[in-house]
Amino acid sequence: MSRSNDETGASTMRERASASRWKLWVLLEADRRVLAAITLVGVFLALVWLSELAPTELRGTMTSKDPVETLFQALVTAIITGVTLVVTLAQLVLSQELGAVGDQEDRMDGAMSFRRSVESVIEADVSPPDPASFLQSLVEAAGQQAATLSTLATERRDDRLREYAEELTADADAVSEDIEDAQFGTFEVLSAALDFNYAGKIYEARRLGAAQQDGGDSDVREILDDLVEILTHFGPAREHIKTLYFQWELINLSRAIAYAAVPALVVSIGMIIYGDNPAVVQGAFLGIDTLVWLVSAATTIAVLPFVLLLVYILRIVTVAKRTLAIGPLVLRDTVRSGESGQDGE
Repeated sequence: MSRSNDETGASTMRERASASRWKLWVLLEADRRVLAAITLVGVFLALVWLSELAPTELRGTMTSKDPVETLFQALVTAIITGVTLVVTLAQLVLSQELGAVGDQEDRMDGAMSFRRSVESVIEADVSPPDPASFLQSLVEAAGQQAATLSTLATERRDDRLREYAEELTADADAVSEDIEDAQFGTFEVLSAALDFNYAGKIYEARRLGAAQQDGGDSDVREILDDLVEILTHFGPAREHIKTLYFQWELINLSRAIAYAAVPALVVSIGMIIYGDNPAVVQGAFLGIDTLVWLVSAATTIAVLPFVLLLVYILRIVTVAKRTLAIGPLVLRDTVRSGESGQDGE
């Protein structure tokens, strides 16, 4: 394993994460709608299974108490609170878009200034307009510089420099391929960007460059400086696209909860008004009282807004945790080098 990996983390997000493949799939990779559906099925089956473990039957309990009415009264309150939360989330997203014309002009000037800065480091007349291609152009520029560095390192027989350059070239090629057909609004764009461990690469490039200061190779130093500049631009570019993705997801979340709240509210109110007479529902299905199936299904529909909130927020907070720092500051557990003045621990 290269020193870069030892001290600044592995190249890909999956290698840097200590979580299992299934946990990463749940937290990040799974389609949120699929995950919500799986969760709802799990809730439904768990409720039916619990009815078989309960010491008393639901039908008998309903004749002496009102557990169903109490449950759905609480769910009605929770649904209304959830819709209020949706309105708050929507206002939070909209607040980023509202402002005086001067504020909008400053935002535009900042965006154009950053694009011109990126165009200068990737040596392009015009940078790509869509987020995926924009990130890809920076990754490919880093890969090209790394390939040049690898050639120089081979000529100089510098194994440490060559390993760094080859690793960076391979990582850049892999991320560029992953992001090739990704569309903004899907997690694929951000997932590929998270795989590119730019913070560790900046740290290692700076350290290799520092080793070239006294009597080193000026050509190598120049390429390393160019690499640091490209990777430094990748950081804020990824953070900006991450912010846009968060806003996109919060809008999707708000709309999904608003849609789900209506059937959940109707079912909950219906169970309060009409569900107090267990004699209305008779018979059994698969050996289980039909009343259990009905109450379990109604409860599952009622918790739909909460499940949607859970699965969307899980991904957002996981990404936020993995991207808390910007630049060569590594927050994961890594091997400490013990060198004075190092960046990134």
